[in-house]
Amino acid sequence: MSEDDDGSTRRGVAAPRAPTTIEVMSQTFPRLPDVEQKLFNYGPLYLAGNAAFAGLIANSLYRRLLNVSHARVATSLPMAVIPFITTAAFYSAAVSLPLLSGTLDCPSCALIRGALVGAVVGGVYPVLLALPVNVGLAARCNSAPMPDKGNALRFAVDLSRPVLRKMRPVFVLQALFGTYLSSRHFDTYKKLVELASFSEEISD
Repeated sequence: MSEDDDGSTRRGVAAPRAPTTIEVMSQTFPRLPDVEQKLFNYGPLYLAGNAAFAGLIANSLYRRLLNVSHARVATSLPMAVIPFITTAAFYSAAVSLPLLSGTLDCPSCALIRGALVGAVVGGVYPVLLALPVNVGLAARCNSAPMPDKGNALRFAVDLSRPVLRKMRPVFVLQALFGTYLSSRHFDTYKKLVELASFSEEISD
């Protein structure tokens, strides 16, 4: 075989691809204790479930303030489902996936992200979501006096003030639970790194 043929053969063989961080973490993940695996997989669903309850509570408070008695199921279902899906998706994008990909290597950053997702997405967002739905129903059913177009913002703020006051404990609980969950997930991430490093040392 000529040197040109040998060189072309070497050039034609692709070098083995190094596994990505998320692939290494995914391969190491089954070696964790079952409790930590379940908390990492299903913990965000509990945070999302709390967001669904927050949506139902906010929806009920707005309905009482606006004297809305129609479409109870039609408004309650989206107020539970949408915050649930949104909170789970935001937590996965902000905390879970960055930890598995190795791009979130800061414990305080992980805690802040978890707290923000819990308080803002899992607490404040359901309240903001319930406001236009119930105001629209109240306007359609004439169950409460509606403001002029120029006073719509002031009306929304005044209407939401007592709701936000009553929902304050929910915001605090969601922030605390988001912080706790992200701290546990960061501990899981550190164990995954240690297990992956140990596996590399053995293979070497």
